[in-house]
Amino acid sequence: MRIAYVINSVEGGGAQSPVPAIARVLRNEGAEVAVFALSLRDGRGAIAMEAAGLDVRVCPASEKQQVTALRWLHAELKVWKPDVVWTSLTRATLMGQIVGGWLGKPVVSWQHAAFLKPANRALLRWRRAASALWIGDSESVTALTAERIAPDPDKLVCWPIFSVNADAPQALPWRPGETLRLGALGRLHPVKGYDVLLDALSQLKTQGFAPATPFEVLIAGDGGELDRLEAQRATAGLDNVRFVGFCQDPPSLLATLHLYLQPSRSEGLCVAAHEAMQAGLPVLASAVGELPYSIVDRETGFLVPPRDPAALAVALAEALSNPERLAPMGQAARARVQARFGAEQFAARGAAIVQRLKRAVA
Repeated sequence: MRIAYVINSVEGGGAQSPVPAIARVLRNEGAEVAVFALSLRDGRGAIAMEAAGLDVRVCPASEKQQVTALRWLHAELKVWKPDVVWTSLTRATLMGQIVGGWLGKPVVSWQHAAFLKPANRALLRWRRAASALWIGDSESVTALTAERIAPDPDKLVCWPIFSVNADAPQALPWRPGETLRLGALGRLHPVKGYDVLLDALSQLKTQGFAPATPFEVLIAGDGGELDRLEAQRATAGLDNVRFVGFCQDPPSLLATLHLYLQPSRSEGLCVAAHEAMQAGLPVLASAVGELPYSIVDRETGFLVPPRDPAALAVALAEALSNPERLAPMGQAARARVQARFGAEQFAARGAAIVQRLKRAVA
C-alpha cells in the first residue's frame, strides 16, 4: 500500500518528530510512504523527515498560491499513484480531499488543533464525508472532532501522536547551590502564551518575590513575535529570561532543565510538554488540550487557567519556593507519560489503522 502523506509545510517544530514516528509505524506495517508538503516555510522539519529515510517533496509555490498548490499536489499524486491520501491540518486536508476525489482514492485526515477558525471548522464539517477516516491526535482532540466535525462514529479513531522514547536524555535533579533552570519550547506565536509568562514573571518581580534559589528562564523557538516579546521582557527588566532561538535537538535541551513551562492559550496534544515529562521534568502548564489529561496537579506538575498571568505567577512562586520537590514530581511525570504513551501502544494503534486501510483498498 502506497500512502501519500500530505502536510501543510516542513516548518521546524510540531511536525519534525511526529511525522517520522507515524511514518515508521506505517512502513513497519508494509506501507510505502512519501511526504508532500504544500509549502516550505523555514524547511527545518524536512531535516528529521529525510534523516528518517522519507521521500519529502515540497511545493515551490507560496502559501497564498492556493490554486497553484492544488495543481502541484494533483500532478505529483497522479504520477506517484498512492493507494491512500493521508492528510494533516486544515489546508492539507481540504486539498487532499479534493485530489483524493479526483483520483478516486480514500482519504485519511488527522485532526491536531484544539482551536479551529470558524471558517475552517465549517468547511471541514461540510466536507466530512470526503474523508474515509478521521484521526484525533489525542483524547481531547478526538472528542472535539466528534463535536465540531461530526463524522460518522465508526469513521473516527484516536491515535495519540506521542510515543515515549525510552532512550531520551534525562534531566538531572536540582542540587542546592545550583541555579534553577526553567524552560519552554515552541514557535514564538500568540497561541503559545509567552506574553502571559512574561507578565506573570513581571508580577512576581513587582510583588517583591525573591526565592532563595536564583532562577533563569530559557525560551527556545523563533517566529514573528520575537521583537514584541523581547520588548516586553526589556520593559519588565526580566534579565533572567533569554530567547535562545530555534532548537534542533529538543531532548538535549530538556535534559538541562528542572521545570518545563507551557503557558499556552490553546493546544492539541502538545508534543513538547510530553517530551518534557519523558525527560523526567514536572510541567507547569495551562489547562488546555490534552495537558489536563496528562498532568496531575501538584503530583506531576502544575495546572493553571489559560490567559491568567496572576494564577501563573502563583504557581511559579510555589514551584520556585520548593525546588527540592521538582525532581520527585518529574519522576512521577515520567512514569505517567510512559503509562499513557508507551511505544508498544503507539505502534499497536497505528497498525490497527493500517490493517483497516488495507481492507478498504483491497
